[in-house]
Amino acid sequence: MKDLVQSVELGVSQRKGVKVSRPKAWLQNEVVRVGLAESLCTYVMMVFGLGSVAQVVTGQGAFGQYISINLGFGLGVAMGVHVGGKVSGAHMNAAVSITMCAFGRLAWKMLPLYVFAQLLGSFLAAGTIYGVYYEAIFDYCGGNLTVTGARATAGIFATYPAPYLSLLAGFIDQVFGTAMLLLCLMALGDQKNKPAAAGSEPVAVGLLVLLIGISLGSNSGYAINPTRDIAPRVFTAIAGWGADVFRSGNGWWWVPLVAPPIGGILGAGLYKAFVEMLHPPLSEQSEGLLEEETVALEKRENNCANVCV
Repeated sequence: MKDLVQSVELGVSQRKGVKVSRPKAWLQNEVVRVGLAESLCTYVMMVFGLGSVAQVVTGQGAFGQYISINLGFGLGVAMGVHVGGKVSGAHMNAAVSITMCAFGRLAWKMLPLYVFAQLLGSFLAAGTIYGVYYEAIFDYCGGNLTVTGARATAGIFATYPAPYLSLLAGFIDQVFGTAMLLLCLMALGDQKNKPAAAGSEPVAVGLLVLLIGISLGSNSGYAINPTRDIAPRVFTAIAGWGADVFRSGNGWWWVPLVAPPIGGILGAGLYKAFVEMLHPPLSEQSEGLLEEETVALEKRENNCANVCV
């Protein structure tokens, strides 16, 4: 009740124009605020994503299928955007951060902070899911932590290529998947085109990740995110899976590190070249919108006249 009264008093004071001091817990250092928010939203995304994989694997199909993993990561991304979207932008992906820097939407000096925050969030999420599913994992694999084989469990945490996939094909797969991610993210944020409606951005981004998962995920688990992949991989190496997490798949581990940033810049560049740079000047666009509104108004007036008659 006391908190409610204080909240009401704060609102009244603001409406009256009275200067109200911020809570003592408010952080004035923007770098710290951004770093904490980016770590937390990445952690949220990864907990839900890795948790969905752990549930499907250890449950042997009884508690979900491949679509469950797609939904887990898609909804996890949506929740992550809700957690940090207004503070850090909720990149949760080093490929996104690098692309934003390359196109002047994020200062390069901020890149180390974003990458570190994402690595930290991903690593802590991997440790959390390992703890939550510890007994389930050991029951499933009989205490033998392996990277490949019928009872492999390393894939709960990091991505590994399908047996048929070559390194070159996997590299192209990751470049293309991340290119589609950034191309569509650029479109969702383009205010001169058809952006996501205000307030619907988390759902739109989550649906985009879900779409990539159900269309481009079978080859290699659609990491499309360097920090999402390498931090849990390092965790598994420490937690008992050993160096095999780096040797498996002909040394696959570097592909999710290198390919996504290339794909991100390529996809964003394609959108910018084919759509964003070709937008009409603002004055022409405003005139076009005014004409559309005038036509729509005339139609409404005609409809009204017809109804009245």
